[in-house]
Amino acid sequence: MLNVPTLWTVFVVNFLALGLIWAYVTRSYPKFLAARFWMGSAFVGAAGGMAALLRLFIASPVPTVVGAAGVLAACCFATMGIQRFYDRPVSWRLMSATTLLSLAAILIFLFGFDQMQLRMVSYTLGQAVPLLLALPLLLSPPEGRVSPGARLSAIVILTIIGMFVVRTAGNLLGYDFSAQGGGQVHGFLVLVLLFLSMTLNFGFLLMAMDRLRNEVADLALLDDLTGVANRRHLLQRLTEECARSERSHRPFSLLVIDLDGFKTINDTHGHAAGDACLKHFTLMAQTRLRPGDMLARTGGDEFCIVLPSSSLREAAMIARRVLEICRQDAEACTGNDIPIAISIGVAQWDHDIGAFPDRLMANADHALYAAKKNGKNDFAVYDPAPPLSPEPAGSREVSPYFA
Repeated sequence: MLNVPTLWTVFVVNFLALGLIWAYVTRSYPKFLAARFWMGSAFVGAAGGMAALLRLFIASPVPTVVGAAGVLAACCFATMGIQRFYDRPVSWRLMSATTLLSLAAILIFLFGFDQMQLRMVSYTLGQAVPLLLALPLLLSPPEGRVSPGARLSAIVILTIIGMFVVRTAGNLLGYDFSAQGGGQVHGFLVLVLLFLSMTLNFGFLLMAMDRLRNEVADLALLDDLTGVANRRHLLQRLTEECARSERSHRPFSLLVIDLDGFKTINDTHGHAAGDACLKHFTLMAQTRLRPGDMLARTGGDEFCIVLPSSSLREAAMIARRVLEICRQDAEACTGNDIPIAISIGVAQWDHDIGAFPDRLMANADHALYAAKKNGKNDFAVYDPAPPLSPEPAGSREVSPYFA
């Protein structure tokens, strides 16, 4: 025999525990705003469950109304948490209107004229509408990848809505699913909804874990100062591009960039000014890159730019564009502004490089040294010399670099 008061007690205790878990997540990750809404959903749902318990012992409609309001609000908070999770605007007005309209209908069919079937329909719609609004985000998230937690949450919401449909159909056909009339059937519904509610929150926790894990992974691949890719990310990308070029026989190119006189900037103006120069250069360079190009800081004042599916000539054009914007910015400097000058080495993948990105980086470094040797504030292209052949005595070797 299912004891309804015991089930509602378990419901309250479990939702209080979930609320405490979300409160801990909120405190530990204050920028994870979705957790605040899910915490509110758990605590408000627990309050609604407490009111539902009171109606079993108090002969008054007030606990019924308060309990319904708590459960309706909990559904709205859960939906707003999903909206916030996907960085969508939170629909406060829509959620408030849904709750108030449903609650108003419950009051009308409770105090105006007692109609249990219509009261249950109003209550069910107030719970189902917010959950239905969350489904598109869970099934088709903006980033295009459905996480396991989002998939689980969507399945649970669909199951809950299916139960709502069955309960509503039963009520409209005259069957009483309430605590007073439903007996064991009502107890079974409470048990299933308790299980589904817990599972839904586990889905939210999986979503949160997936998001936090991705953020940690991103931090491991980003430069702390400039926010662009770091050396580890660069090597991963170069390895992928080398493998792709080996398969497709289509080259790609790499730029290695060094800020001229950066040590002097640090010594003269301080490290804070040097950091500001690095950030400023990053912003300027990004304005001259194409979608798909990757800017990375490999350490100190050295940067690299990966140019997928780009020939040596195309890479030289990008290098010239980056160089020109730095020159224009330096010419516009006045007063205490610090001009930024750069040298760039350009190299292209070929079959001799194969799957070894360090060889490509070495070629680009050689070109960078040539640009430095030629007076800095310029770029040079690595062009490997043809195989040596016998030459007349006294002939002069041609440099493999040109700018």
